Amino acid sequence: MSPFHLTRTLPEDATDAALRADVLHGLTRNPKTLPPKWFYDARGSALFEQITELPEYYPTRAERQILIARAAEIAEVTGARTLVELGSGSSDKTRHLLDELPDLHTYVPVDVSESALTQAGQALLAERPGLNVHALIADFTNGLALPDTPGPRLVAFLGGTIGNLLPAERAGFLASVRSLLAPGDALLLGTDLVKDESVLVAAYDDAAGVTAEFNKNVLAVVNRELGADFDPADFAHVALWDRGSEWIEMRLRALQPLTVKIPALDLAVDFERGEEMRTEVSAKFRKDGVSAELAAARLELTRWWTDTAGRFALSLSVAR
Repeated sequence: MSPFHLTRTLPEDATDAALRADVLHGLTRNPKTLPPKWFYDARGSALFEQITELPEYYPTRAERQILIARAAEIAEVTGARTLVELGSGSSDKTRHLLDELPDLHTYVPVDVSESALTQAGQALLAERPGLNVHALIADFTNGLALPDTPGPRLVAFLGGTIGNLLPAERAGFLASVRSLLAPGDALLLGTDLVKDESVLVAAYDDAAGVTAEFNKNVLAVVNRELGADFDPADFAHVALWDRGSEWIEMRLRALQPLTVKIPALDLAVDFERGEEMRTEVSAKFRKDGVSAELAAARLELTRWWTDTAGRFALSLSVAR
């Protein structure tokens, strides 16, 4: 069995420091914000898995449909010998690509969770003894150094996660990805598409209330890690469509005036009744916009695939 390599590029205390910085910055500004990455502790990750199975939440099923239909074509076009997956998690969707890449030498999953990387890596090695897995504990939004592996490289960023970045953040992210690629290397990007508002809002405000519970989980994370006294019952889940920006916003709305104490930051945060704190932006895209953003990062859009209902897209772009 090929060895499983794990490289940590994040300091041991990086997560705690980042949480402190994000909470301090986000809760002392107006309007208040918290980044969506703090949804994903063990409970949050389990809740998101439930969300992907809900009838209202189409993106995961739509992307999987494209991957299954197009994986062989992606493999043929790219000829990838190294597959890098950003935000790999369980590496579940990537298996469709791995099955179709006959010349693949190394898989490089990148995630902030050591346990997720180890579990997924060991499972893949059990299934594919000839594969090299070199996992990176890293925050890919803050720059990334990849191991020395054979090209061509294919970098995959799936799930529509790029939509969680604001436009300036997306530009910086795509530029950083381009810096990892040699001419001819490729980026496989998942993007959720603009569609009817009722479909979009329902995907982020399901009838069973799972997304509401997921949204409020960020408060539980801040309570546990920073000693805060948020009461999730004091907040209502809100999901709305911003037509101008073409993105979904998830928010938490204070149901009454309250003050939250965060001892680890020596901070007290006042909320007015009805005040909303943004916890996620999820941008939706059009083909022309995706092409323009890629081009600005010196990436040329060469393939564009959607699911049969035209709800979600996978694009392949090549470094020039």
